[in-house]
Amino acid sequence: MPNVQKHIHIIGIAGVATSAIAIAFKNVGWKVTGSDKGFFPPVSTELTKHGVSFYAGWHIEKIGMPDIAVVGTASGSKNPETAYMKEKNIPIYSFAEAVGKFFVREKSIVVAGTWGKTSSSALLSFILQKAKLDPSYMFGGISISHDSSAKLTDSKYSVFEGDEYKSSPTDTTPKFAYYKPTHLLLTAISWDHADLYPTEEKYFDTFKNLISKVDFIVACKDNAGIKRIVDEKGLVNEEESVDEKKVIWYGKNNAKYTYGDIEQSRSGLNFKINGIPIYSPMLGKFQIENITGCFALAKELGIDEKIIIEAIREFEGLKRRLEKRYSDEIEVFDDIAHSGEKAQNTLSTLRNIYTKKIIAIFEPNAGGRERSSIEKYDDAFKNADLVIIPRLTNLKVGDNEDERPMDGNELASIISKTHKNTVYIENDTNLIDRLKDEAKAEDIIIFMGSHGFRGMIEEIINYLPSSTISVKTSLS
Repeated sequence: MPNVQKHIHIIGIAGVATSAIAIAFKNVGWKVTGSDKGFFPPVSTELTKHGVSFYAGWHIEKIGMPDIAVVGTASGSKNPETAYMKEKNIPIYSFAEAVGKFFVREKSIVVAGTWGKTSSSALLSFILQKAKLDPSYMFGGISISHDSSAKLTDSKYSVFEGDEYKSSPTDTTPKFAYYKPTHLLLTAISWDHADLYPTEEKYFDTFKNLISKVDFIVACKDNAGIKRIVDEKGLVNEEESVDEKKVIWYGKNNAKYTYGDIEQSRSGLNFKINGIPIYSPMLGKFQIENITGCFALAKELGIDEKIIIEAIREFEGLKRRLEKRYSDEIEVFDDIAHSGEKAQNTLSTLRNIYTKKIIAIFEPNAGGRERSSIEKYDDAFKNADLVIIPRLTNLKVGDNEDERPMDGNELASIISKTHKNTVYIENDTNLIDRLKDEAKAEDIIIFMGSHGFRGMIEEIINYLPSSTISVKTSLS
C-alpha cells in the first residue's frame, strides 16, 4: 500500500511560531493548510514561498478532513473551526502539544527564561547545524541565518525556545512543559506576564517546577532570579553532588564559563570567553550573556570549540531584536521590547553606543498594561530623550473596572512620573509628523513593542533619504 499524505490544518497560522511549524511539516511531506484573521508579510510571504495553503477568516467549508489540527494560542476557544474539529473527532493539539509530540527528540535542549530565550535558541540550533548534528528546532522569531524558524529532522537532537506562557486559550500549562527537556539553558528569571502570573511567586513557581525535572542545567550566575530558584531547590554546580543535579554556571566571574574584555561598536561585539577571542555581528552587550550560555551548552555537548566560534561569527541574529531597519544620518531600529524592563535594557544598549538623541516609540504587551506592572516603569526610559506612546492595540477585557488594562494616555502618565518628556499621540499621522519634526542628524528612532505599529516604521523609513543598508541587515 502506498503511503497516504497526512494533512494538518493550523488555526491561527499567521503567527511567527505557528507559521514556522507549518513550513516544517510541509518540508517533510505533509499537506498543510491554515487559517487566521489576516495575513501580512513576512509571514504571508514565507508561507507562500513554501507552498502552504492558507486563507483569511474562519471557513469550515474549506477545511476538508485533516488528520490533525493545531490551534494557536491567540485563535480563541470559541473558534468555529475548532468546534468543527471537535464535531468531526479530529485530534486537536495546541501549538506546544504539537511541538511536544512531533518535534521533541531523545536529547531535548530547551532554552527558558524571561528574556534571551529566542536569540539563544536560534543561535544554539545554528551551532548544532554547523556541527552537522542536524537538530529539529523551533524558536519564536524570524532568523536572518536560518531558512525558517522551525525544522523537523530525524536527528536525536532537538532545540526549542521554552516559553513560560500558557499553551492555549484553555490550557494554562506553560509551553515548555510539553518539550520534555533533557538539557536546559536558563537565561534569566524576572517576574513577567502579570496577566497570567498575578504574583511574582506564581511566576517563579513555574520555573521551579521546570528545573526539578531536568538533570542537566546550564544557567546564568549573574541573574538574581536564577540564583534564587537554584538555591531554593538545593541545586549546585558540577563540582558538588546535591540531589544528583548538575548545574553549570556561566557569567562574568566565578563560573565555569566566564566572559570579559568587551568591546562594543556599531559593527558588533568583540569579547572573550575563558580567554578565547569571540566576535559576533549582533548588537548589544546583553547578547554576550546569551552567546556565552550557548557556548557553554554546546561545549558541554562535546561540540568542537572552533565550530562554535565560527558559528557565533556567522550568526546574524533575529528580526525585531534591535534590528536596524534604516541607516543614514538618522538610524531607525525595531525591537520587540514589550515591557518596562525590556525597554530599559534596549535603551541602555543604544545609549552605550550612540551619543545623540534617542526617540522611543513604545507599546507594551498585554502583561505590560496590567496595573500590577506599573512599578516596572520607574526609570525604565531614562536613556531616552523623548518617549512617545502610540494608540495601543485593543484588548479583549472583562466588565471588572479594576482589571481593565491601562490605555495609552494612562501609560504615558505613569511613565512621565520618572521621565518628564513623555507624550501620548493617538493619531498615527500626527505621530509620524512629530518624528519628522524631532529627528535630526545622528539621532536614533527606536520602535519597541510586540505589535507591528500599523506601518509607521515603513512610513518614516520611506520619508527619509535612501537607506545605506540592505533590507536584510539586522544587528540583533
